[in-house]
Amino acid sequence: MNFNDAMEAVVRGFEIVGVSLLALGSFAALAQAGLAAVRGERARGFELARQGVGRSILLGLEILIIADIVQTITIDPTFESAVTLGIIVLVRTFLSFSIEIELYGTLPWRRGREQESS
Repeated sequence: MNFNDAMEAVVRGFEIVGVSLLALGSFAALAQAGLAAVRGERARGFELARQGVGRSILLGLEILIIADIVQTITIDPTFESAVTLGIIVLVRTFLSFSIEIELYGTLPWRRGREQESS
C-alpha cells in the first residue's frame, strides 16, 4: 500500500464516519421525538427532532470537511482542487452557521455572553 492508497483509505474512513453520524444521529433524534410524541409531548418531540437532527448535521458536516481537507492536501494537491475545497468549505460553513442560528436562536459568538448573563 502506497501513500496515496493510505490517504484514500483515511478519506473514505472520514466520509463513512461523517455520513454515519448524519444518518444515525438523525435516526436517534427522530426516535427520541417519536417517543416524546407517544407520551403526548408533541411540541417537545418536535423540538427534540429539530435540535437533534440539526446537531447531527453540524457534526456530520464537520467530519466531511475533514475528509475534503485531507483529500485536497494529500491526494489531489492542485490549484483546482484547492479552489473546489474552498467553495465546499464556504458552503458548509454557511450551512453550519445557519443551522446554529436556527438551533440556538442567536449568533454563535453571542451565545456565551447570553448564557453568562442568565
